[in-house]
Amino acid sequence: MGRVLFTLIFGLTGLAILVSLGMWQLQRLTWKEGVLADIEARISADPVSVPLGPDPISDRYLPVHLTGEMLEGEVHVLVSVKQVGPGYRILAPFVTQDQTLLVDRGFVALEDKDTPRQIGEMEIIGNLHWPDEIDEYTPDPDIDANIWFARDLNVVPAVLGTEPILVIAKSKTDPNVTPLPVDTNGIPNDHLQYVVTWFGLALVWAGMSVYFLWRTRAAKRAES
Repeated sequence: MGRVLFTLIFGLTGLAILVSLGMWQLQRLTWKEGVLADIEARISADPVSVPLGPDPISDRYLPVHLTGEMLEGEVHVLVSVKQVGPGYRILAPFVTQDQTLLVDRGFVALEDKDTPRQIGEMEIIGNLHWPDEIDEYTPDPDIDANIWFARDLNVVPAVLGTEPILVIAKSKTDPNVTPLPVDTNGIPNDHLQYVVTWFGLALVWAGMSVYFLWRTRAAKRAES
């Protein structure tokens, strides 16, 4: 009886832990979907003027409307776009009536890196963003070749003479530049995978517990 009881308690305890982890991830999934929905709503809201001294937290993804002049000078950030391949993000200075901002104009292919692009007066629709792309493995930029590996708002604005405020263009700023607007695709949401994993493990654990319980009882009957 002792071995049967131990197997039963051990099996139920493990099952309870795995089910509770699955339920926790299910709650996290609901929470994350709500966060992503809020971000999507913020991204697609009506554009406003860029506030003076925008906040990286409360103004992240804020849709903005710019009227001003695209200036000369660019920084080329090496990226890869799905189903397209490698190329560069084009970062350039843009001056409005109140401030000089950094604009991510979008994507060009490798061979178009140094192709002249439209400058001068224009209107831009985009979103404020503070990308987090720097870690210990990020290579230093090749300044001579003007090849960068991240949109570093601590360095790039000083190079181009702008404020550390980045607007990612949604509208076209040049016929040969493809905008890469802000979206939620880069925000990880693996909670559904974790839900399936924990509940799958719970199912396997339940099956194994039933099997060991049957084996324990069968061994006990054989001893009797």
